[in-house]
Amino acid sequence: MTLSRTLIPDLGKLQAFESAARHGSVTQAGRELNLTQSTVSRQIRELEVQLGVPLFERVRQRVVLSEAGRRFLPDARKLLEQGEAAMLRAMAGSKASLLRLATLPTFGSRWLIPRLPGFLRAHPDIALDIASRSAPFDLEEQGFDAAIHYGQPIWANATCRYLCQEVIVPVASPALFGGGQPERPDDLAQAPRLHLATRPKAWADWFCMTGVDAVSAYQGHRFDQFTMMIQAAAAGLGVALLPLYLIEQELQAGQLKVVADIPLATENGYHFVIPNGKLDHPAANNLYRWIAERVGGK
Repeated sequence: MTLSRTLIPDLGKLQAFESAARHGSVTQAGRELNLTQSTVSRQIRELEVQLGVPLFERVRQRVVLSEAGRRFLPDARKLLEQGEAAMLRAMAGSKASLLRLATLPTFGSRWLIPRLPGFLRAHPDIALDIASRSAPFDLEEQGFDAAIHYGQPIWANATCRYLCQEVIVPVASPALFGGGQPERPDDLAQAPRLHLATRPKAWADWFCMTGVDAVSAYQGHRFDQFTMMIQAAAAGLGVALLPLYLIEQELQAGQLKVVADIPLATENGYHFVIPNGKLDHPAANNLYRWIAERVGGK
């Protein structure tokens, strides 16, 4: 693909435009950028010529964005942010192979990151850039090399590699049942329950599996993140269906306990996703193999 030089944005001109738009003043933009007022004005004029539209209207001593300028400003800011991010990534990975990974927030903080020292000891030549994402997105467009995905093995323009199935069990604060223990699954039908917004049928499925006819299966408090539901369960708000790997710390500290050792395998699984254009990415494949070897014991 050959890029047209007339369409490639000049970051210096974009900076001049963005600063003047933010301050409403060419003079203030010059002070911020350590440039003369005339230099900033010239850069903006050259950008307007390149775009073929006026970006500002001059009103007395201030500059006010034109309609075209208001439309262009968000794109200009995005280009500047992407340029800065690209430089930072290049600098971070200048002496190593950089791996940009998107991961589910709770999986990343609770399971992956505590185990990463072992991966980095085995692969000291890899530098990681990790961001949290909860839903599929365009990996190539946002510059990621891989992602951890929960759901069906479907991701546009990417290949999903199976890691494991999710298994959940009922857990609660020891104080919730007064230090005792539910004796039968139907005891939980009378207990307050916590729900994850993205797994709305989890309790109904668990009661169905255990043969309990719980008409109130969908009642209880709801949360949109595992992290909040874990904290709510530890605080004694109710019983939660959670994967054990997410609550290792709480179980060890005695903040949570399994109240019914009857696991439920969910219909979805965890997958390691690689863009189709990066299937041979060495660092991504190393991380995939490393995670795959460990999830069985999670």
